[in-house]
Amino acid sequence: MKTKKIVIGAMAAAMLSLSVCSIAPAVAADETVQITASKTNAEAGGNFEVKVDLSDIPSTGLQCCNFAIKYDPKVLKVTDIKAGTLAGSVSGDSSSSMLPNFGNYSQEGLISVAWSTSVDDSSKWLKGEGTFCTISGTVASGVADGTVSEISIVPTDRETYSGSGVQNNDFDCGYLKDGVKVNFAVKANAGSVTIGSQTTTTTTTEPTTTTTIATTTEQGGTSLSVTLKGDANVDGKVTIGDAVAILQSIANNDKYALKPQGKVNADVDDAAGVTANDALMIQKLDAGAISSL
Repeated sequence: MKTKKIVIGAMAAAMLSLSVCSIAPAVAADETVQITASKTNAEAGGNFEVKVDLSDIPSTGLQCCNFAIKYDPKVLKVTDIKAGTLAGSVSGDSSSSMLPNFGNYSQEGLISVAWSTSVDDSSKWLKGEGTFCTISGTVASGVADGTVSEISIVPTDRETYSGSGVQNNDFDCGYLKDGVKVNFAVKANAGSVTIGSQTTTTTTTEPTTTTTIATTTEQGGTSLSVTLKGDANVDGKVTIGDAVAILQSIANNDKYALKPQGKVNADVDDAAGVTANDALMIQKLDAGAISSL
């Protein structure tokens, strides 16, 4: 199999070698980020999809995160990898040449993925929890039913820094403080693809919001109207934090549900229901791409 490079974002290739994630020395922080690959079933010769989620991100957020996804190329062929809800949820300073970027580099049996930004504003870092990326592909024909092909989360395959000659054995997951890297511990949870004649092709799905929110909504007998269009977190202003609040509620509504007033304020795209498009419009406003909602 030839080495295949798949890039998402203009700066992705540079990011993998030059991002803030590679800066040393590292300072350990007493918090642990969970990186978890999902488990799924697929038929021999059929398609599969595995999601890689981040959770337990500390309140400071992540300015950078990179790791690798290891799999058996004799059983699985990866054809695509995309940024998930979490990695695609943050927009940076539109005047900056280093906007947040998700990128990946794929070789046989190993995919390196990374997200980083040079923007110092922590509201534009990764926060909350959700799907970091989704990998998809096909199962080799002739693989026996019952075969379990593991999807492992491992440190990025590279030198500790360019020219060191020392193999990296650590996860990069943290931020810069006064020019020094603060690196969080990582707990990696492996996923798998189990081969068999199953009707279900994946064990996880993107959560959806089923509540329809109109401009005026009845909540427990009280009529709610928009107080500030776009103010999803009900803090009296419209910022990138409102877009993040919307995306977090979509990804995990049980944990990050919007308040009733926030749901009314969040529906800015003139379509019924709070969706990722509402978050996108707020991001455009924050970046100056549009002048009003």
